[in-house]
Amino acid sequence: MKVIIIGGGQVGGYIANLLIENGNDALVIEYKEKALQSLKKNGLKKENIVIGDGTDALLLEKAGVRRCSAFVCVTGNDETNLAAAMMAKFEYDVPKVIARVNNPKNAWLFNAGMGVDVRINQADLIGHMIADEMNYQSIMTLMRLSRGEYSIVRVQVDYHSPNVNKSIAEIKLPDNVLLIAIYEDDTMAIPHGKTVIRAGQHILAFADEAAVEELNQIFGAGE
Repeated sequence: MKVIIIGGGQVGGYIANLLIENGNDALVIEYKEKALQSLKKNGLKKENIVIGDGTDALLLEKAGVRRCSAFVCVTGNDETNLAAAMMAKFEYDVPKVIARVNNPKNAWLFNAGMGVDVRINQADLIGHMIADEMNYQSIMTLMRLSRGEYSIVRVQVDYHSPNVNKSIAEIKLPDNVLLIAIYEDDTMAIPHGKTVIRAGQHILAFADEAAVEELNQIFGAGE
């Protein structure tokens, strides 16, 4: 998979290295000398770095934007991220455009109408993680999707949960929830009806806000 990343700061560099380690073709576009030096220092090869402005159409063409599967905008400037996202989606029809939100007040702009398929609002995510720690003992929000209406959450099965040692088929789950994976230590499995829930396991789930509250009751300590 070919991925173009706009912004060579710590976030952009980390994403690039992670994608390359997993066998993907990643290019980082950056023009600031300090960021470029940091990319090289952190092991990113010359062929994975393009020097220039991520909103330059000619540069994007040379970088292969017409062939990329995903376009990631993670500069520290919201205007740049939006401009690059719009170009990628509306000029080059990139299938997946992901953009970072730096200022939470600008989050409303990062939507499909502006070319953004997925927005990453770090302040919002951290805020919800803190709120989860306060409100739910067993749940942490990992990512918020669909304008914040749905989330991917990590649920830890409490030892006092009323559903420990039950199969998923025996547990009444909310309608708006999908269990994605269950992992324990270094072992991960895709859950199905016969999967037995054990204390201490972590469950990745996709759910809306109401369902998250119910998951806390189902897999937490209960009443």
